Amino acid sequence: MSDRPFRVLGVQQVALGALNKDDFKPFWLDILGLSLTGNYKAESENVDEDIAVAGSGPFKVEFDLMQPIDAEKKPAVHNPTLNHIGLWIDDLHAAVDWMTAKGVRFTPGGIRKGASGFDVCFVHPKGSEETPIAAGGVLVELVQAPPEVVDAFTRFANA
Repeated sequence: MSDRPFRVLGVQQVALGALNKDDFKPFWLDILGLSLTGNYKAESENVDEDIAVAGSGPFKVEFDLMQPIDAEKKPAVHNPTLNHIGLWIDDLHAAVDWMTAKGVRFTPGGIRKGASGFDVCFVHPKGSEETPIAAGGVLVELVQAPPEVVDAFTRFANA
């Protein structure tokens, strides 16, 4: 049995980046039929994103269709195209504390409000000398699941 004080419940989002987010729409919206539900723009994160969704309720998965506000600035949300994956976490603060103690490297910024209003933080794609554990080249967003998502995943897991 693990001493892990949190659970990964499921996928919360997949973030896709391009120089022009409209390039995603023919496939993701028109062909697959995802619904556009919002937009998020943040100069500090160099991102202008449209939020599309598949599914509904607590099992809804976001597809963030992103473009940089300025292609010359960092972060370069368009490179790589599969920018990051977001995972629902049932206790984000416990997860970050535990992972930090295990040597996981996080990106700067700590826990903060994300585009969808949930608390988030990011696991760095690459380790460092002082924090050697990373996500093997993948940027991973950890997202605090709201109570209804935790309950739904718990019911589903126990069914």
